[in-house]
Amino acid sequence: MYDHALYRSTSAELIRRAEAEREVRLVRLARRAERRAGRGDPGGRVSRGRGRGRGRLAGFVRAALRP
Repeated sequence: MYDHALYRSTSAELIRRAEAEREVRLVRLARRAERRAGRGDPGGRVSRGRGRGRGRLAGFVRAALRP
């Protein structure tokens, strides 16, 4: 009997966690859609450098190539 109660409790907790993660994902998608709709840009940013005109990993590559 104890095993069955533990199983039901664990199962209920996993279901609650999955629902919470699903809600967070939906809220993030909705916020992203609102931002994009406000800019008039449905596809979002495709390819644009970050920072000082370099890509995200440029500092790591430059450091790796130093003698």
